[in-house]
Amino acid sequence: MPDYATLAKTIASLTKGEDDPVALMATVTCEVHHSDPRFDWTGFYRVTAPEMLKIGPYQGGHGCLQIPFSRGVCGAAARTGQVQLVADVDAFPGHIACASSTRSELVLPVFNGSGQVIAVFDIDSDQPDAFTQADADALVAILHDVFARS
Repeated sequence: MPDYATLAKTIASLTKGEDDPVALMATVTCEVHHSDPRFDWTGFYRVTAPEMLKIGPYQGGHGCLQIPFSRGVCGAAARTGQVQLVADVDAFPGHIACASSTRSELVLPVFNGSGQVIAVFDIDSDQPDAFTQADADALVAILHDVFARS
């Protein structure tokens, strides 16, 4: 498990004074992706149209280019505004297999300062049941610190 306190400080330092959402997403993705070997694919899907997510900065293999709010784990996070902690993606109704290696997934909604969902932050693992509530809680706090100021 990453040292989330150090990761949060590093990300805060790297993003201080930046307000461009894509630059912020690229930096968060890089730092989180390289913080833990469980993280096989790490990236953002940005809200680019009503009820539509489009791939944003990411690290790892290819991802789906677009995901409607009505489909998959990312869509569920965007639609409900709630964290999706999925131990077995094959058991998730409507899961979209962007990569056949994905076994578990953690998707967190990203809110701006007005409380609007502007993206979701998706972390995939090639290990089953790879994520914990502690991961989710720490990452929610990091995302809030970075994006709620915009």
